[in-house]
Amino acid sequence: MYAPKHFEVKDQAELLEFIKAFPFASLVTNGTEGLNADHIPMLVRVDAENKVFLQGHIAKANTLWQKVVSKADVLVIFQGDNAYISPNWYPSKQRDGKAVPTWNYQAVHVKGSIEFIYEVEWKLALLEKLTNTHEQTQSAPWSMSDAPQEYIDRLQAAVVGVEIEVTDIQGKFKLSQNQSDENKSGVREGLTKTKHPMAQLIQKVN
Repeated sequence: MYAPKHFEVKDQAELLEFIKAFPFASLVTNGTEGLNADHIPMLVRVDAENKVFLQGHIAKANTLWQKVVSKADVLVIFQGDNAYISPNWYPSKQRDGKAVPTWNYQAVHVKGSIEFIYEVEWKLALLEKLTNTHEQTQSAPWSMSDAPQEYIDRLQAAVVGVEIEVTDIQGKFKLSQNQSDENKSGVREGLTKTKHPMAQLIQKVN
């Protein structure tokens, strides 16, 4: 990923928090039938040795687990909010006309080696962690115990676990850092007027 210095994010803790905030990932693999992308939510696990892992699952009907060998290199992409930025929002453009359209966004690329996991207890633990993580903001969180056990057993048999040992994390947060303070203010105002969800995020840029 091309990341100029003013957009590059190197702090691992910050990047892992970003992944937790935007967990829906694009898993890019290169198997026996070439390149493929799957879209799945991922959890972050950091072990006692500070090794980072991403965990998720795919449907067993998805033949990815048959087409990609164990320990194969993969790329996982996480994206946050993004927005078109009009040059008309830059006060400097009104003076010299030197401005062009761009796009603001946040992205984290994770490289690592993949393993497919079939162990029942591992899959059940993963499903419970996923459920608890994403249900915690609900007023009455759903629990796996709410469903009949035989139903849960049948469903877990229909999925394959995915674990990726992370070897590299790169972050690019392109949020107008290369613009003057007045142009940043213009971007914030422009995004607010368009009622784009990126407006709140862009206001965090110094």
